[in-house]
Amino acid sequence: MTPAARAQAAIECLDAIIAAAASGGAAADTLIQRYFTTRRYAGSKDRRAVRDLVYDVIRSIGTPPASGRAAFIGHARAVAPDLLDLFTGAPDSPGHAPLALVPGEPEVTPSLAPGWQLDALRQRFGKDAPQAVRALLGRAPLDLRVNSLAGDRDALLTELPDLAASQWAPDGVRAPAGLNVETLPAFHAGKIEVQDEGSQLATLVVGATPGETVIDLCAGAGGKTLALAAAMHNRGRLIASDTDRGRLSAMPQRLARAGVGIVETRLLNPKREWEMLGDLAGLADRVLIDAPCSGTGTWRRNPEARWRLTQAGLARLIAEQDRLLQLGTQLVRPGGTLTYVVCSLLPAEGEARVEALLARTPGFAADAFSIPTEPQPVTSTTLSPGAHGCDGFFIARLKRLC
Repeated sequence: MTPAARAQAAIECLDAIIAAAASGGAAADTLIQRYFTTRRYAGSKDRRAVRDLVYDVIRSIGTPPASGRAAFIGHARAVAPDLLDLFTGAPDSPGHAPLALVPGEPEVTPSLAPGWQLDALRQRFGKDAPQAVRALLGRAPLDLRVNSLAGDRDALLTELPDLAASQWAPDGVRAPAGLNVETLPAFHAGKIEVQDEGSQLATLVVGATPGETVIDLCAGAGGKTLALAAAMHNRGRLIASDTDRGRLSAMPQRLARAGVGIVETRLLNPKREWEMLGDLAGLADRVLIDAPCSGTGTWRRNPEARWRLTQAGLARLIAEQDRLLQLGTQLVRPGGTLTYVVCSLLPAEGEARVEALLARTPGFAADAFSIPTEPQPVTSTTLSPGAHGCDGFFIARLKRLC
């Protein structure tokens, strides 16, 4: 593909991503992959170049654009003017290059995020908000977690000297960009799993120990479940539940590779979770709720999430977070703990949800925990790319007193 053809391909991918963001469709990565499944003439360098172009534009354009072309032009004019030279196409040669520029045609001014999202993030970061948001829009590193059931970090770093110990997570390692983890013998031996360092730290806060009964309420494909099983030394009872059949069905293979045998998976009916969890009422030593959220802490990986999130959508997420927290309180035994995690940096999804729960739920109180990123024990903490080099998370722990 010529540079101009790559630009046209990027614009077409952007159009698909914009439409999906408006309708709740597939993620950007998925749409880019789909685009190239019908264009097998494009080599790996072409696909990589187009993908990089697409994500450069998405990171540059914070507000939902009207079209891929308008977004591309706005990005090019502000950040990479040489890209404007690629608009050389003519109507009789569609697809080979973007059509020539027309004076006064629409373009989108670059920005960090929609204004209301920036206002919410200023509540978190204050005057440092612009710098913090730029860090959120950088490129995410590749983090791995060493499975302590199958090996230890020092041995792995000797085996794979290109990896480096993570700054905070005791079992974390950071891999070089572009590493294909699934080709490593250590992966197939169950020694490592891909997991962001912030996610590892969130699991650490749960404080799970061998022999306990632990519930991972929103387990997804099981990343945190695997980390909990390792913390429990594969002893005890670990229930991994979710309403997403597809994600939950991916877990057994991961569990087998990691040598985990204590996990019981439960597929839940949305809004009717108690049907499958009622037998656990008041029995759990630990409950982890990694709740559905806006994902503002993962913009490095999904920058188009800024285009998807609306104020109405945020209100629905907050209502679901409150509902899941209330459900979680019914599972915790007296003296047990509930850990609330969101990969969001919006205070409305973090501190505000914990305060609301404590106000309406007698018998629960904030519970102090230690985490490597904090010099003293805390009852809640926030992780961010700018301050900690990992995805953004809000983490809080509560204790049932009676």
